[in-house]
Amino acid sequence: MPKKTGREIFWGYSIGVAAIFLFVPLFAFRSVGPLDFWWWISLNLILLIGLGAAVDRGFFLDLKADLLSGAVRKIWLGVVSAVALYALFFAGNLISRMILPFAGAGIADVYGFKAEASPARIVLLMALLIGPGEELFWRGFLQRRSQERFGRGPGFLAAAALYALVHVGSGNPMLVLAAAVCGLFWGVLYLRTGSILLVAVSHTLWDIAVFVLFPF
Repeated sequence: MPKKTGREIFWGYSIGVAAIFLFVPLFAFRSVGPLDFWWWISLNLILLIGLGAAVDRGFFLDLKADLLSGAVRKIWLGVVSAVALYALFFAGNLISRMILPFAGAGIADVYGFKAEASPARIVLLMALLIGPGEELFWRGFLQRRSQERFGRGPGFLAAAALYALVHVGSGNPMLVLAAAVCGLFWGVLYLRTGSILLVAVSHTLWDIAVFVLFPF
């Protein structure tokens, strides 16, 4: 693994800070001008992935190696992990509604993100940009670099914490909790497998199931 230069380290931190400034307003305001939440998050991810690829020499090399090695097995494990995560959230939904007085309103508010967007467009953007894009950035760029910089365990936890943190702008404790669980789940998958393909499949299928096909 080539040693990171001071410039690469600086830009890596800068892109992490940029993610905070891009995503916190996204979850706080949900739309800006003609862009609703789904277009806005897609453009944020395109920008961050482009910046990450520009400063990280191993970004696309690692992705290429991942796609060329055991792709069928990784896709299958991605499907299984998406089902497992959905089952975890199904149980969490039932339990949280029983013990947390604000859970029902918080969960309903999450589905407010679908306002003014057709299910077809949401699915298309999730499949082509949002699911794969989030994993390319949060795990493929941010977690990988954090692990290289701070070690596997601390780097994984730092990336998961930042993933949850950017959802704070929503003001919705249930969304922040969900993001924390997802960040830890996909972070562990990436930590153990090193496969963006696997976690991208998991993330994409889970997104579509939760938001469109089988909402809570």
